[in-house]
Amino acid sequence: MADLSTSFASLELKNPVTTASGTCGYGLEYANFYDLKKLGAVIVKGIRMTPSDGNPMPRVCEVTGGMINAIGLQGPGVDAFLHDDHYLPALKKSGATVFVNIWGTSIGEYADVAAALDAGSDGISALEVNISCPNVKAGGAAFGTDGKLAAQVVRAVRGATRLPVIVKLSPNVADIAEFGRIAEAEGADAISLINTLGAMAIDIETRRPKIANVTGGLSGPAVKPVAIRMVYQCFRAVKVPILGMGGISCGADAVEFMLAGATAVSVGTANFTDPLLPLNVISFLDEYLDRHRIKSVRELVGAMEQ
Repeated sequence: MADLSTSFASLELKNPVTTASGTCGYGLEYANFYDLKKLGAVIVKGIRMTPSDGNPMPRVCEVTGGMINAIGLQGPGVDAFLHDDHYLPALKKSGATVFVNIWGTSIGEYADVAAALDAGSDGISALEVNISCPNVKAGGAAFGTDGKLAAQVVRAVRGATRLPVIVKLSPNVADIAEFGRIAEAEGADAISLINTLGAMAIDIETRRPKIANVTGGLSGPAVKPVAIRMVYQCFRAVKVPILGMGGISCGADAVEFMLAGATAVSVGTANFTDPLLPLNVISFLDEYLDRHRIKSVRELVGAMEQ
């Protein structure tokens, strides 16, 4: 058998397959389907300082090639996540490697969340910083599409935690590589991409938007070619490892991301239709490496031939 272990953000993962934040709840929702320890890591739904109810319903709609969501980052808040038996305590018992996605409505809140999770970090292996959130205190601009704001957020989080910091980039920018370089310069240990693409859908019978928030984020197979291109561009621009995601629906998709430059991958929207897909991706990687007589999955990273 080939070696599926990989080094990512100073961590040694048993394999490069993770679950994308927001698509597997807090991990335990999938524990009835498989042993969470089999994954490289579980990336839990976004956490901020206080509980959040998210956006009004309807918040999800199916579209050609994927789905649009505007969940609004609903979550229990830091304190409940750290101490409630339904969250981190249960994940610790499962033995899973846990990455926690974090967000805030201000730079200070990002730092506060990072510091709080750092203080209770037993059982947490890394933080994934979602910089694609609305910046309420700056007139609704998104942290992830303003280079100066993105730098300030990453700098604040880096200064508030000893945990590895993974910065999740927004694809809704003109130059994704520039934002990768900003994250790296401010101390990110890795970057993850892509987050969802801005999108909307209209019900032609009611003439109303299909989701209450009007616009939302497009995910699923339709975004994969965009995600592959952005991973490739960032791989050529930064030295930190990349967590690639966006439309992975089979093992071959994961290989494609790795050939473009991803060190690890995240299965996202496909979890909703096939909760066992992450394990199938792991099995495919093992078979693919054996078939091509490749000793280690690390040899795939950026190995696209030109």
